[in-house]
Amino acid sequence: MQQPDLGIKVNTLRQQKGFTQEQLAEKCEVSPRTIQRIESGEVDPRAYTLQCLSAALDFDFIEEDVGNENLWLVILHLSSSIPLLILPLLLWSWKKNRSYKINQQGPEVLNFQITMMLFLFLGGFLLMLGPAVFTLVGNQVDLGLSIGLFEFMLICAPMPVILIGLFCTYQGVLNAMRALSGKPIRYALSIPFVK
Repeated sequence: MQQPDLGIKVNTLRQQKGFTQEQLAEKCEVSPRTIQRIESGEVDPRAYTLQCLSAALDFDFIEEDVGNENLWLVILHLSSSIPLLILPLLLWSWKKNRSYKINQQGPEVLNFQITMMLFLFLGGFLLMLGPAVFTLVGNQVDLGLSIGLFEFMLICAPMPVILIGLFCTYQGVLNAMRALSGKPIRYALSIPFVK
C-alpha cells in the first residue's frame, strides 16, 4: 500500500481500535511524530515500522493484495446483482485485511444486500396475503378485465421479484464501473446496517 492510502488506513484502523497516536507509537516503539507523519502521508514507514503497525492494528500492510484488487472489487459489486448475502460477506471477510478498497466498499455492498433481502421478504409476505384476500373477496371484484382476480394476481405475483432483480443488477453493474474508475460508490435505497 502506498501513501496517502497507507496513512488513511493507519488512521482509520487506529481509531477503530481506540488507540491514540501516542499509544500506537508506544506499541510500535516509534515517536508520536512518526505516527503523525505516516497518517498525514508525509513519509513511508520503514519495513520494521510497517511490521509493527501490522501487528498493532491487526492488518497485513506488507502482503496487501492490490494486484488483483480491481478484479475482486468487480466481483464484490457484481455479487450484489443476486440477493444472496453469503457471497459478498465471504468475499469481504476474506479480503478486507488485504485491500483497503475492499475493506471500505464491502460494508456498502452488504448494506445493499441486506436491504434488498428485506424488500424481498416484504414482497413475499405481501404475496402470501393475496390468496387470503382472494378467498375473502372471491370473484365479486370486477377489474374491468376479461380475467378474474386470481388470474390477475398470478400474473402480477412475480413482478416485485423481477423488479428487485433488475434494480440489483443495475446497481451492481453501475457501482462496479464506478469502483473501477475511482469514483465513489452509491447504492440507492441502502439502509446502513454494517459500518
